[in-house]
Amino acid sequence: MYILIDNKSGAPIYDQICSQIKSQIISGALSEHEMLPSIRGLAKDLRISFITTKRAYEELEKEGFIYTVPAKGCFVAPKNVELLREENLKKIEDHIEQIIQLAATCNLSKAEILEMVRFSLEEEV
Repeated sequence: MYILIDNKSGAPIYDQICSQIKSQIISGALSEHEMLPSIRGLAKDLRISFITTKRAYEELEKEGFIYTVPAKGCFVAPKNVELLREENLKKIEDHIEQIIQLAATCNLSKAEILEMVRFSLEEEV
């Protein structure tokens, strides 16, 4: 598992850890039931407080991405297709919002935005 902390990012460190682990789970880089590094071990590797990694793991567990086995550790939860779909839908909505904001700065009309999307979709096929 690879995690990169960006100190210049405005995102909290625990959130950076969460999003990177989620991405690795969704992409399949981390497989179901794979053991994650211990909270203290990850904190030591990243040179951050174990409280920060604990919070990241708690968030991931609350969202259903990992589960904890007492005295054993944390593991990647079996993929919940609906959960992954919702996660990806949220990412798409975020990207659409960015597109709308950028389009506004260029004075693009709705028709022009839709034409760009249609063109991109045709290229994919």
